[in-house]
Parts: sequence; structure tokens; C-alpha cells
Amino acid sequence: MTREPNEQQVYDLYDDYCHGRIERREFFNRSAVLTVGGVSALGLAESLLPRYAEAMTVSFTDERIKATWVDYDSPGGNSGTMRGYLVRPRADGPFPSVLVIHENRGLNPYVKDVARRAAAAGFLALAPDGLSPAGGYPGNDDDGRAMQRSLDRDKLRQDIVNGARWLKGHELSTGKLGATGFCWGGSTTNHLAVTLGGQLQAGAPYYGSAPDPADVPRIKAAMQIHYAENDGRVNATRAGYETALQAAGLPYELHTYAGTGHGFHNNSTPRYVEAAADLAWERTIAWFRKYLA
Repeated sequence: MTREPNEQQVYDLYDDYCHGRIERREFFNRSAVLTVGGVSALGLAESLLPRYAEAMTVSFTDERIKATWVDYDSPGGNSGTMRGYLVRPRADGPFPSVLVIHENRGLNPYVKDVARRAAAAGFLALAPDGLSPAGGYPGNDDDGRAMQRSLDRDKLRQDIVNGARWLKGHELSTGKLGATGFCWGGSTTNHLAVTLGGQLQAGAPYYGSAPDPADVPRIKAAMQIHYAENDGRVNATRAGYETALQAAGLPYELHTYAGTGHGFHNNSTPRYVEAAADLAWERTIAWFRKYLA
């Protein structure tokens, strides 16, 4: 996907805004002075904000699944307890399990929808809300982003690790565990793979920063890693990761999706690239079916 320079600049500003490098006001102010197609780019900037209701693909009333909220103990985390969105297939278990990890702003509707997609594909899915120690996802991404920044980073990751262990031991789980996540959730998927070692059977991070190459030998999971073509900060960590995976002799795949930017799987904003998102998800489900069987 080729964009004119000012249009790409707005997308880059949105990426800065999403990752907390600039505030919402600055994102709009800097976009407003640009022109795209001879008109102010402010309208384009506003269009990039998520539209979650329009993006839902699997309803919580879908007959294939059953969704509920669960609480679990989380020693070493931000409060000692955590809440998550548990979705199961509406069939007899047990099921292979998949942890779905949110971005840098809590468990928003898009990530809950991804958990439902995983359950519809036959997996017991848990999407932890890392913001639950602070009251939970607040209903909008701006406040969610600020809340996530306010939490202790290491304790937040421990909360996610504890969610993975809780899910693996769930009565409806076969004990086979996979993990996927997006942006911060992608980097945390990589962190899980390092931390859990043989407890994690498969990982599928999306545009997440790689772990330290020195830590990669601790990974025992089969890793399928998804990259956007135009995502310089994340892609700068790719080469070292691949070299370390090769040296460790792990089963892995790395996929880069042409013409995409960071966030291409998120169908609630215009960063979404349908063909790439569909292909990446098909590959993810096939990967989990192969390694969690």
C-alpha cells in the first residue's frame, strides 16, 4: 500500500500517539497543518481512531462460543489478583488453550473479539485485562493507555504470565498452551516464551519487539512471528531474533506482510489491511492446531 507523503506522515503521527510518544491533542494539531488531496488532514486523523462496535466479527452471543469473566490469583503482580475474559467453544472439552494479550491500553473490544475468534476456532481462550488491578479497561483507549503506563511494567508482565499458567491448568484445558498478542502484547508473547520455557508450546506474536537474543535459548515453543513491512522500530529487532532462533534449533516462521504498517490486524481502524490480517490469522490458527494438538 503506497500513500502520498503527507498521508503517511499522519499514519506515523497516529503510531506515535498510539504508543504514547505524543498526546491526542498534539496528534490532531500536527495533522491539521498537513494537507492530503488538497484538504486538511484533520479528517484523516479523526478517521484513524478506533470504531470498535463496527469492527466486531464474532458476537458474544455467537452460538459457537460461551464467554464469561473470571478472576484469578496473581502473586507478584500489581495487586495480587487479576481479571480476564474467558471464552470457550460451546462443545465438550477439554480444549487446547490460547492466551490473547492486549496492546498498550488494556483489554479493549478489539482484543476481546480476537479471543472470541480463537474460541470459535476451537480453543479455550483467555484475554487478561492487565488494567484490572487499577479498575479495568476504562472504556476508551486514551485513559487505558495512561492507566497502563501508570502500572509497574514488570508486575504487569507477571500478571500476564500468571494468566498463562492459570489457563494452562484450567479444567477445560488439555494442558497445551499457545499465546498470541499485538504490539505490547506481541512483545509480551515473546516474553512469555522466554519465561515459561517448556510450559508454552506455541507462540504467535504480532509486531512485537523481540526478546534479548541471549534469552532466546530459553524458548521451547514453536514460534510464528508476524511483522508489518513498514514498522521500523519493531523490525529493527528482527534480525537478531531470527539468528538466535536459528541457533537454538527451534521450529519457527517469520512472516512480513507487504504494504502494511504497525497494527494491520486491528480491524477497528484504517490501519487494518484485510487481506494481510486474514492471512496472518489463518496462519496463526493453523500453527496452533499443529503444535497444540
